[in-house]
Amino acid sequence: MSDVKEPTFRESVDLMFNRAVALMDLSPGLEEKIRVCNATYTVRFGVRLRGSIHTFTGYRSVHSEHMEPVKGGIRYAMDVNQDEVEALAALMTFKCALVETPFGGSKGGLCIDPREWDEHELERITRRFAYELIKRDLIHPSQNVPAPDMGTGEREMAWIADQYRRMNTTDINGNACVTGKPIHAGGIKGRVEATGRGVQYALREFFRHPEDVAIAQLSGQLAGKRIVVQGLGNVGYHAAKFLSEEDGALIVGVIERDGAITDPDGIDIEALRDWIGAHGGVRGYGSGTYVEDGAAVLETECDILIPAALEGVINLSNAERIRAPLIIEAANGPVTAGADEILRKRGTIIIPDMYANAGGVTVSYFEWVKNLSHIRFGRMQRRQEESRHQVIVDELERLSADSGVGWTLSPGFKERYLRGADELELVRSGLDDTMRTAYQAMRQVWHSREDVPDLRVAAYLVSIDRIAQSYRAKGL
Repeated sequence: MSDVKEPTFRESVDLMFNRAVALMDLSPGLEEKIRVCNATYTVRFGVRLRGSIHTFTGYRSVHSEHMEPVKGGIRYAMDVNQDEVEALAALMTFKCALVETPFGGSKGGLCIDPREWDEHELERITRRFAYELIKRDLIHPSQNVPAPDMGTGEREMAWIADQYRRMNTTDINGNACVTGKPIHAGGIKGRVEATGRGVQYALREFFRHPEDVAIAQLSGQLAGKRIVVQGLGNVGYHAAKFLSEEDGALIVGVIERDGAITDPDGIDIEALRDWIGAHGGVRGYGSGTYVEDGAAVLETECDILIPAALEGVINLSNAERIRAPLIIEAANGPVTAGADEILRKRGTIIIPDMYANAGGVTVSYFEWVKNLSHIRFGRMQRRQEESRHQVIVDELERLSADSGVGWTLSPGFKERYLRGADELELVRSGLDDTMRTAYQAMRQVWHSREDVPDLRVAAYLVSIDRIAQSYRAKGL
């Protein structure tokens, strides 16, 4: 296979876009408008650190403004480049359209290894990067709203939001200039776990459709399914934790940068995560089997494979040997276009990234709405819900006493029924609804059209169609 050239991540996104557009009836002009990236801004700025000036290169790319603001994470990594940022921005456009969050697509990146800098240095670098973007309205509550991505988290988002407020002291909606902030700084409950939670909800929805499960040569429910997770970062960790603790799935393999741990009886995700936190990797972990060549564990026999870290980990070099009948792309672009073709011909079902990891942008949308409305979800209605439920419980208990039936409510029912939904429950409910509806939209296209071979093409068809409708409505 080595003589076949692997398409880059950007080429992969283009290839998949082309496959879908070939099945649509779009005018060439509109197709081109949806395809191209509107603008990419490259910034090079210096920061005085450790006695000398260090110059950093950053990007912010806006793919489509059919809806504003545009939305997309900022990643900190050494291999960030314009092509990758533009491809990720395009994916964001399609992802937002698919899950019906009213945003266009954007993405940002900074060429930096965050592990090489201390916290106070990272703060100065982040604030300076934010300053360069804010003064050009590339971070703005109504125009461009970043979020965390690889190498960034709540801390960086808090610095960016503070920088925005320093530069826009009278903007009452300043907090909405970025999502993924800490709870105490305008964030929303459930945002950190959102992408992993979305992966769980996506799998639950998939398993609600027995005929789809059968196409993947599987049967039954999620309970007992053997899962291999590649990457125990934010997304992989939460997906693995929820699937094992709440759905009864067995995490039989976890792949990290220094190797992998396998255990047919299931890995304790919490314990492994603690070990990685303390030792920087999986090597030396007490239970299960350590495998030096982590990538080889991608090829172990399992029911579900969850690549949750980098682009292109399943590619032409290993696609032939991947044995999982169901792959859910928790990362962006973990299966290259070439590998996608090999796996598709073999009958492997792939739940595509633009759907599978949309939990993050969905809950980011809820956070943005919360910031604009200046009120926590559930604050107005929660106790009113509780008191209405109390009326029913009181009436049931009165009826039982009056008629002498003598029955009592089953233990725990009262407590569960009387609890009004707080912010976290409302966020999870909104995310669950979003993942279900989006899957059903993809599935409908997948099953109703002979020319749609898989869920990925179906996802692109649904989203490109919605974007096209937006542009038409705009009069373009």
